[in-house]
Amino acid sequence: MSRKKENEQLFDVVGVGNAIVDVIVEVEDAFIEKQHLVKGSMNLVTAERSAELYAEMPAGTEMPGGSAANTMVGVAQLGGSAAYIGKISEDRLGQVFREGMSKAEVSFSFGIDEDLPTARCLIQVTPDAQRTMNTFLGVSAYLSSEDVDQELVASSELLYCEGYLWDTDDSKEAIRKAMKISKSSNRKVALALSDTFCVERHREDWLELLKEFVDYIFCNEKEICALYMTEDLGEAIEKVSKNADVAFITLGSRGSLVVEDSRRIEIEAVPVKGVVDSTGAGDIFASGVIFGMSRKLPFKKCAEMGSLMASEVITSLGPRIEKDPKKLVEHLL
Repeated sequence: MSRKKENEQLFDVVGVGNAIVDVIVEVEDAFIEKQHLVKGSMNLVTAERSAELYAEMPAGTEMPGGSAANTMVGVAQLGGSAAYIGKISEDRLGQVFREGMSKAEVSFSFGIDEDLPTARCLIQVTPDAQRTMNTFLGVSAYLSSEDVDQELVASSELLYCEGYLWDTDDSKEAIRKAMKISKSSNRKVALALSDTFCVERHREDWLELLKEFVDYIFCNEKEICALYMTEDLGEAIEKVSKNADVAFITLGSRGSLVVEDSRRIEIEAVPVKGVVDSTGAGDIFASGVIFGMSRKLPFKKCAEMGSLMASEVITSLGPRIEKDPKKLVEHLL
């Protein structure tokens, strides 16, 4: 095992997450049915199932992915300084991940383990823009506390942790270590709830994290309601306002909410002519918010920036914005 960190400097944000290579393909509904997949779902699969599905898929686009990695790339696209901590293997997809992050100008501190392959997420996008994801986590889930670069975390204004990573004892230790370093360095900590199933698996742990470490929460309506075991968004908002400094809650076509103390700020959705692929919309929303915070903008403007970014990313295939994001948000700066 070895570790490497590129470019020592002060970063706006460092993300910690599952280092996954996304393989994105466009398919018809018939493919989903033939493979017995549940449209729109995210499934964890074995190495064997991943290989089987990959062989049946048409050729697609391969790029670094994983929730926090997508967010860090979005921040870098906007002109922010972003770093990322994850775990890969010395295999072809590991090389794809490294080269992709370098091209995106995201500094990458990585742990390497040759016993397991690099993670991959096979994403099938149907004509209705729904994405069905089948993820083999490989070595990414075994990020350990040894892989967390103390200097990198301490020199980053914000630590952004993805909830998807909270599934093994190794990764829990890594996240806790990163959060402790960040807080002891007088930095801020953000947690993305990631998925309702993640919330249900880790609710008690995460409520403790909120009390001890977390300043900002990123989530959607279903995730925040799942965290507080309620179907009433108002009740969830009231509770989260007591647990975190600020919550950024996406509401799909209804826009988003910023919850700051007892204040509730509504952000209108940006109209979109045609949705092609919703992959990474929440991740890219977070990148806009984080970039705005790094420029000391009011939280309302940060969320507006996130909404603009999210509305643009869903008009093309994959979790990357094809236009220049800087021009997209320049009127907010």
